[in-house]
Amino acid sequence: MRRRRGSVWPRGSRSFSPHSPRRASRHSALRDVVTLALLPLPLLAIALPAAFAGGGTRRWFGGRGESMRADAQAAKDAAAAAFYELDTAQRDLRISIETIVAVDSSPAAQRAVSDFEAMGRRIDEVSHQYISAVDAHDLDRDDLEASVAARARAELTQAKDDLDKAKQDLDRFQQGLGPLLDKAETQLARLAPAVERARQTLLAASNALDAVRGAGLKADDLAARLAALGPELTKLNQGAGQHGVPETLQRADRVLRDAEAVRAEAERLPERAAETDRRLVSLRTRAQALTTRSGQVDPILSELRRRFTAACWQDLQRVPDQAAENVRQAEAKLKEAGRARDEQRWPDATSLLSTVRALLNSTDEAVSAAGDRLRRLNAVAKDPQQEIERTRFAIRDAQRLAMAGRQTPEQRHARPLDESVARLDRAVASLEGRHPDYWHFLTETEAVRQTVARVVAQIREERGQGA
Repeated sequence: MRRRRGSVWPRGSRSFSPHSPRRASRHSALRDVVTLALLPLPLLAIALPAAFAGGGTRRWFGGRGESMRADAQAAKDAAAAAFYELDTAQRDLRISIETIVAVDSSPAAQRAVSDFEAMGRRIDEVSHQYISAVDAHDLDRDDLEASVAARARAELTQAKDDLDKAKQDLDRFQQGLGPLLDKAETQLARLAPAVERARQTLLAASNALDAVRGAGLKADDLAARLAALGPELTKLNQGAGQHGVPETLQRADRVLRDAEAVRAEAERLPERAAETDRRLVSLRTRAQALTTRSGQVDPILSELRRRFTAACWQDLQRVPDQAAENVRQAEAKLKEAGRARDEQRWPDATSLLSTVRALLNSTDEAVSAAGDRLRRLNAVAKDPQQEIERTRFAIRDAQRLAMAGRQTPEQRHARPLDESVARLDRAVASLEGRHPDYWHFLTETEAVRQTVARVVAQIREERGQGA
């Protein structure tokens, strides 16, 4: 918007000293009238027409002319005030638009910029009309005609109305920018703290890394990760003016996250080293113990072969060899893990120790399975009735639950329970004969109990949903 100096500003801002030309002309006219009143009558008659002719300074056109001049001046002052308000509002809105553009590149933000530019062109038009109206009429002229004053008043009033209308449109546009401006201001408010947090976290990570190295740990991988954040810090220092607010915020968050990860790992590194040492010692001890336990599998298998049918122990035949192989592999991996720890290759050491643990767990389960098989077969061979009663109790308990509150059970519940009863009877019948398959009997009763447990869970779930 163009701004004019001098005549475009409100009248109240101008200087009206007693010595101004307009005020001086009025004082001169008054002095002439007083002087004429003191002259002798003949001289007064001669001078009076000249005094009322204006004394050669300005034409005197009466009260109506002065009223029109005053009205025109008031319209000029009102238009100047409207012009100033519109200019101020446009400047404020431009700051809001610049704030949005700095943060937001969405279609909504782009539309706001386009609408603001269109509104600026409209404001330029009404401002030009106002300035033209001011320039076209000199309301301070001594010979200002009443018709000219009336025309000036009309044009300046129209200019004020147009300026007011533009101001109202600008205010409505400003209100519509509320959500975009709030979002932009929120991001701008986040910018400086986010960048500072990223810098401080990088510093903390660097200090933590120095402390770790001072303790004799290399942490080369952490040092490489921290060094990779150097270019990102440079861009943060260059500022949002060069890289944009959204990208700078994202970069600050990314640097903060990565630097925090480096700091946390560096601070945990001494503990990680100590934990690796403890696991190495513990797994070596466990491998030695499993070597001893694996030697007990052969006597167990010998007894199983001597007392029970082949079906009771055939699946355990490879346990001794497999256990020995697993322990051998575990010991080899332990040596590799020890070298990785000495070289401070922490991820490799951790992975190798996890492999050792899995091998030893598998060996432990296989060795334990052989001893557990002999114990269970001894118990059922001595008294199978205990296993039978245990299974029948589970079936009867499920049947009572299926009949609770009903005359007849649901078929989807009754059928598997009836099948379980028949399956148990067949398992009991398999014990008759000279060389019963006790392991088959145990696996059947276990399967029956699992089936019954599933039916019970189904009944309780259905009744719980219907409650």
